[in-house]
Amino acid sequence: MSEATSAVTGHEQPISTTGLDNRKLGMWLFLATEVMLFSALIAGFLDMRSRGPAGANHVLNIPLTAFNTWVLICSSLTVALSVAAIQQGKAKRLRNFLFLTLLFGATFLSIQVFEYVTLISSGELTPWGSLFGAGFYMVTSVHGLHVFIGLIWCTLTIIWAMQGKFSPTEYMRVEVFGLYWHFVDIVWIILFTIIYLL
Repeated sequence: MSEATSAVTGHEQPISTTGLDNRKLGMWLFLATEVMLFSALIAGFLDMRSRGPAGANHVLNIPLTAFNTWVLICSSLTVALSVAAIQQGKAKRLRNFLFLTLLFGATFLSIQVFEYVTLISSGELTPWGSLFGAGFYMVTSVHGLHVFIGLIWCTLTIIWAMQGKFSPTEYMRVEVFGLYWHFVDIVWIILFTIIYLL
């Protein structure tokens, strides 16, 4: 490898002392703090649920939320396919898979808002009506905020892709976004299990 090539490669993908790209290492460290945040939120929710009546989650629409969970899982697949596409130099496929991710994520949030509106307007479950309700809205809304941030990030990534900023040798921003999005999806699967199914 020539000196010029080494310099370019080093500039495009700065490596930390751990051997990981600095951007990827930074995202892993950030996600570690997010694990602590969601662990605290889940512990708080479990405490609130234990103080409320058993079966308080019976008002939740499990089939709708199961579908919504499937939508979010599909978005994880499209993110993985977008990373694979740019690694193979397929810029158009990258854009298409990112757009599908955006569509799936927006669908997920829309269904979550629909669920909130339905529950609150019917009075079946409100943030102020019970400890279970307070915990439910606290945890799911924080997760929803993370999805919303992910949608903004996905939109920016699509714009960068349209500007031709990614290539088979420079795609770390796509991969880092993918790490964040997969984390958000994994958290939702845990929340769906704890809140809706248990």
